[in-house]
Amino acid sequence: MKRLLLLLPILLLMASCFEQERKCTDFKNGKFRFEHEIDGKKKVTLFERTDRLEIETFEGKTDTSTVRWLNDCEYILQKVHAKSAAEKKAVHMKILTTKGNSYTFEFSLVGDTQKQKGIVTKIN
Repeated sequence: MKRLLLLLPILLLMASCFEQERKCTDFKNGKFRFEHEIDGKKKVTLFERTDRLEIETFEGKTDTSTVRWLNDCEYILQKVHAKSAAEKKAVHMKILTTKGNSYTFEFSLVGDTQKQKGIVTKIN
């Protein structure tokens, strides 16, 4: 029992040192697929990102946004041809973890505390 009590802090320390994989630079450029659910229906967004632009296609409509990288894992998206005040708001994107050809991310309007999460798959 004493051995178990001595091992427990060591195991907890080792577990706290575990860090999720985050190879964000692998996802700065390329073609991607984002599947999400809206009103109970599966929707797909395809997009291509370069260092400075992201071109997104959703339900047959294409939008272009500028990309401003804050660091290797965070960037700001700003629509180029915004048609409303809501579309003019920038979106903060943060890659949380990476695994193989996909990454988990969170996003929110800049300044908003309410965040959403999703998973993106690189398709090229």
